[in-house]
Amino acid sequence: MERRKFIKTCCITAVGLPILASTLHSCASAIHYATVTRKANRLVVKKTAFITIKNNKEIFRDFVLVKTEDMSFPICLYKTKNDTYVASLLKCTHRGCELNVGGGIYTCPCHGSEFTVEGNVLEGPAEKKLKTFETIIDDENIYIIQA
Repeated sequence: MERRKFIKTCCITAVGLPILASTLHSCASAIHYATVTRKANRLVVKKTAFITIKNNKEIFRDFVLVKTEDMSFPICLYKTKNDTYVASLLKCTHRGCELNVGGGIYTCPCHGSEFTVEGNVLEGPAEKKLKTFETIIDDENIYIIQA
């Protein structure tokens, strides 16, 4: 193989594989925007937003996204365990890019920062944790407190 063709093949592979992987990953875990209502300083999300039906089976989502007209960035509402939820603003603390959700972490497409679902920094260049919101639950709803 001649040098020019080898370099071209390597470049196409380097660009194509991540795109293919993200496309396949996003098909497996479709992003769902929950219906939200506002009551004073609280966003209200029904717990049923975490349930979807596939092949007549209930499947539980790990997370849903919440966005209203007055919000610049969505909030990811992540179900952790034992009916507890973490709400994090999907705005990178490094340069303010919107974060991607997947694989149990948040990643910044701009500079590569990574965060846990609790908002802690896993990988820089970001140094500050994500803005998180207090959550309260009852039998039917999850309340995101926007203080």
